[in-house]
Amino acid sequence: MSKTPLASVPTDPVDIPVVVASLAGPDTITPVWRNELGGLTFRLTAASGTTRYVKWTPAGTPEIDLAAEASRLDWASRWIAVPRVLESGLDASGAWLVTAGIDATSAIDPRWIAEPVTAVRAIGRGLRILHDSLPVAECSFDWSIETRLANVDARIASGLAPPNWRSDDGSLSLADARARLEHPPAIDRLVVCHGDACAPNTLLDASGGFAAQVDLGALGVGDPWADIAVAAWSTQWNYGPGFTGLLYESYGVDPDPERIEYYRLLWDLG
Repeated sequence: MSKTPLASVPTDPVDIPVVVASLAGPDTITPVWRNELGGLTFRLTAASGTTRYVKWTPAGTPEIDLAAEASRLDWASRWIAVPRVLESGLDASGAWLVTAGIDATSAIDPRWIAEPVTAVRAIGRGLRILHDSLPVAECSFDWSIETRLANVDARIASGLAPPNWRSDDGSLSLADARARLEHPPAIDRLVVCHGDACAPNTLLDASGGFAAQVDLGALGVGDPWADIAVAAWSTQWNYGPGFTGLLYESYGVDPDPERIEYYRLLWDLG
């Protein structure tokens, strides 16, 4: 079964979209991230040292809605540390979102890859802060099982290729995997979920503490295990085996095998 490459820092030359070059002006442009769908993130550095970030996604990528992310960032910024939205837009080539830089580095910065215990603790603590701080009653964004299954079904109906399996469930057929999702575990509690709680989306300050959350395009109300399961899983992809227990400990929970299995499978399909 073919695999879609994981999101990663670009290591080959990147073509700078025209709109990104225009937004940058005299600032230095540095590609810092490429996602699985061809979306790119650039750091724009002014002569003064001030930074901005531009997320750009090519036209014809409905899975990524940068206008929706801008709305979520504006909402979440009332309670937690997230990038400040400067502008967003859309043209025939794609969409973009510009945010102010934060004095912090991603949990997969080389420094933190070399200090995985520090990074994983910050990811777990930061996720718990997000879940405890964002008010469910004031959140109009949804990340429920029902909404996510509808998205899965729409993708399958449109001719979705086999998903990028990252778990033992890769031995399942697509139909069998979808059938398993018909029997979700009971909701633990409702929180406002990050929606993409993978390691790169936590920022650490210079001392290794949690600083901020980024990439909130899927933020919405759901079961915290939808985030916890994927955050712990991503420690394996980014730091190697042996850190999932530290993630659960830092968040403040014991592992829940049933919910972990379910939400990882839902992640794979969605």
